[in-house]
Amino acid sequence: MTDTITSRCEAIGLRMTGQRRIIAAVLEESADHPDVEELYNRASARDAGISLATVYRTVKLFEESGILEKLEFGDGRARYEDAEREHHDHLIDVSTGQVIEFCDPEIEALQEKIAAKLGYQLKGHKLELYGVPLKKD
Repeated sequence: MTDTITSRCEAIGLRMTGQRRIIAAVLEESADHPDVEELYNRASARDAGISLATVYRTVKLFEESGILEKLEFGDGRARYEDAEREHHDHLIDVSTGQVIEFCDPEIEALQEKIAAKLGYQLKGHKLELYGVPLKKD
Protein backbone atom coordinates (compact mmCIF):
# COMPACT_ATOMS: atom_id res chain seq x y z
CA MET A 1 0.00 0.00 0.00
CA THR A 2 1.54 3.26 -1.08
CA ASP A 3 -1.30 5.71 -0.60
CA THR A 4 -2.87 7.03 2.57
CA ILE A 5 -6.34 6.87 4.03
CA THR A 6 -6.67 10.59 3.29
CA SER A 7 -5.65 10.23 -0.35
CA ARG A 8 -8.05 7.31 -0.86
CA CYS A 9 -10.87 9.34 0.69
CA GLU A 10 -10.10 12.25 -1.63
CA ALA A 11 -9.87 9.90 -4.63
CA ILE A 12 -13.43 8.70 -4.09
CA GLY A 13 -14.72 12.23 -3.54
CA LEU A 14 -15.21 12.33 0.22
CA ARG A 15 -15.14 15.83 1.65
CA MET A 16 -12.13 15.92 3.95
CA THR A 17 -12.62 18.44 6.73
CA GLY A 18 -9.81 19.25 9.12
CA GLN A 19 -11.27 16.95 11.74
CA ARG A 20 -11.65 14.08 9.26
CA ARG A 21 -8.03 14.59 8.27
CA ILE A 22 -6.97 14.30 11.91
CA ILE A 23 -9.00 11.12 12.37
CA ALA A 24 -7.52 9.70 9.15
CA ALA A 25 -4.00 10.57 10.33
CA VAL A 26 -4.59 8.89 13.70
CA LEU A 27 -5.79 5.76 11.89
CA GLU A 28 -2.80 5.80 9.54
CA GLU A 29 -0.41 6.04 12.49
CA SER A 30 -2.13 3.31 14.54
CA ALA A 31 -0.13 0.11 14.85
CA ASP A 32 -2.94 -1.45 16.87
CA HIS A 33 -6.64 -1.98 16.20
CA PRO A 34 -8.31 0.98 17.92
CA ASP A 35 -11.99 1.20 18.75
CA VAL A 36 -13.91 4.47 18.44
CA GLU A 37 -13.18 5.49 22.04
CA GLU A 38 -9.43 5.04 21.49
CA LEU A 39 -9.60 6.95 18.20
CA TYR A 40 -11.49 9.74 19.95
CA ASN A 41 -8.89 9.96 22.73
CA ARG A 42 -6.04 10.15 20.22
CA ALA A 43 -7.80 12.58 17.88
CA SER A 44 -9.05 14.89 20.64
CA ALA A 45 -5.49 15.13 21.97
CA ARG A 46 -4.67 16.84 18.65
CA ASP A 47 -7.87 18.87 18.39
CA ALA A 48 -9.96 19.33 21.52
CA GLY A 49 -12.89 20.38 19.33
CA ILE A 50 -13.38 16.87 17.93
CA SER A 51 -16.43 15.23 19.47
CA LEU A 52 -17.05 11.55 20.02
CA ALA A 53 -20.03 11.83 17.66
CA THR A 54 -17.74 13.18 14.92
CA VAL A 55 -15.41 10.21 15.34
CA TYR A 56 -18.35 7.78 15.18
CA ARG A 57 -19.73 9.44 12.02
CA THR A 58 -16.31 9.57 10.36
CA VAL A 59 -15.50 5.94 11.13
CA LYS A 60 -18.91 4.88 9.78
CA LEU A 61 -18.36 6.93 6.60
CA PHE A 62 -14.86 5.47 6.10
CA GLU A 63 -16.17 1.95 6.67
CA GLU A 64 -19.11 2.38 4.27
CA SER A 65 -16.68 3.76 1.69
CA GLY A 66 -14.42 0.72 1.93
CA ILE A 67 -11.55 2.69 3.49
CA LEU A 68 -11.72 0.99 6.90
CA GLU A 69 -12.46 -2.56 7.89
CA LYS A 70 -14.50 -3.21 11.00
CA LEU A 71 -13.20 -6.02 13.21
CA GLU A 72 -15.23 -7.68 15.94
CA PHE A 73 -13.37 -10.08 18.19
CA GLY A 74 -16.21 -11.02 20.53
CA ASP A 75 -15.34 -8.56 23.28
CA GLY A 76 -18.17 -6.13 22.49
CA ARG A 77 -15.82 -3.56 20.95
CA ALA A 78 -15.76 -2.85 17.24
CA ARG A 79 -12.18 -2.16 16.21
CA TYR A 80 -10.89 -0.74 12.96
CA GLU A 81 -7.97 -1.09 10.61
CA ASP A 82 -7.08 0.19 7.17
CA ALA A 83 -8.88 -1.94 4.59
CA GLU A 84 -5.87 -1.67 2.26
CA ARG A 85 -3.32 -3.21 4.63
CA GLU A 86 -1.24 -6.21 3.60
CA HIS A 87 -3.07 -9.49 4.21
CA HIS A 88 -2.69 -10.85 7.71
CA ASP A 89 -4.53 -12.93 10.25
CA HIS A 90 -5.22 -12.23 13.91
CA LEU A 91 -4.49 -13.98 17.20
CA ILE A 92 -6.53 -12.50 20.04
CA ASP A 93 -5.35 -12.93 23.64
CA VAL A 94 -8.70 -13.47 25.39
CA SER A 95 -7.25 -12.58 28.79
CA THR A 96 -5.94 -9.13 27.79
CA GLY A 97 -7.68 -8.34 24.50
CA GLN A 98 -4.33 -7.86 22.78
CA VAL A 99 -4.52 -8.46 19.03
CA ILE A 100 -1.46 -9.95 17.37
CA GLU A 101 -1.16 -9.80 13.60
CA PHE A 102 0.57 -12.62 11.78
CA CYS A 103 0.91 -14.20 8.36
CA ASP A 104 1.97 -17.81 8.02
CA PRO A 105 2.79 -19.20 4.55
CA GLU A 106 1.88 -22.74 5.64
CA ILE A 107 -1.60 -21.66 6.76
CA GLU A 108 -2.07 -19.69 3.54
CA ALA A 109 -1.08 -22.70 1.42
CA LEU A 110 -3.30 -25.04 3.45
CA GLN A 111 -6.33 -22.80 2.96
CA GLU A 112 -5.72 -22.76 -0.81
CA LYS A 113 -5.37 -26.56 -0.77
CA ILE A 114 -8.60 -27.03 1.19
CA ALA A 115 -10.55 -24.72 -1.13
CA ALA A 116 -9.21 -26.57 -4.20
CA LYS A 117 -10.00 -29.95 -2.65
CA LEU A 118 -13.58 -28.79 -2.20
CA GLY A 119 -13.69 -27.53 -5.79
CA TYR A 120 -13.16 -23.81 -5.18
CA GLN A 121 -10.66 -21.13 -6.01
CA LEU A 122 -10.05 -19.12 -2.84
CA LYS A 123 -10.77 -15.40 -3.29
CA GLY A 124 -10.21 -14.31 0.27
CA HIS A 125 -10.45 -15.35 3.88
CA LYS A 126 -10.39 -14.07 7.43
CA LEU A 127 -8.71 -16.08 10.16
CA GLU A 128 -9.05 -15.21 13.83
CA LEU A 129 -7.48 -17.36 16.52
CA TYR A 130 -8.40 -16.92 20.18
CA GLY A 131 -6.10 -18.06 22.96
CA VAL A 132 -4.42 -17.48 26.27
CA PRO A 133 -0.65 -17.38 26.83
CA LEU A 134 0.98 -20.67 27.65
CA LYS A 135 2.07 -20.90 31.27
CA LYS A 136 5.83 -20.79 31.53
CA ASP A 137 7.28 -23.06 34.15
